[in-house]
Amino acid sequence: MNKLMILGMVLMFSAIANAQKIKASEVPTAVRVTFKKQYPTATKVKWEKENGQYEVNFDLNEVDYSLLINADGKIIETEIEITLNQLPAGILEYVRAHYAGQKIKKASKITDANGVVTYEAEIKGKDLIFDNNGKFIKETKD
Repeated sequence: MNKLMILGMVLMFSAIANAQKIKASEVPTAVRVTFKKQYPTATKVKWEKENGQYEVNFDLNEVDYSLLINADGKIIETEIEITLNQLPAGILEYVRAHYAGQKIKKASKITDANGVVTYEAEIKGKDLIFDNNGKFIKETKD
């Protein structure tokens, strides 16, 4: 095999290894207990394992949520889908100015374990991350 083909295979397998859908029965008890304690009425629950941590995506009162929980059951990050008008001032203007013609598909409020809040604006193939005041932080590939 040539080097390019080997590199392609390595990248493919590493992408698969980074986020894998798993059954609830494969999630450690501490992780499931934390989730159920915090969100007992969650629906449409789906689990993934990512870099040794567990991501759970679910609905609560018709709102999309996502939690990142470590194997010990500590919540690392909470992400809640929000409406565009719930984004801090400046984010919509930033997107209009720097990503002309693109629309925000989805917006989220992200809170980490230390209570630090950031916002995510999802546009075509990219996630734009902003601080709590609406200041641009970074762009990542979706």
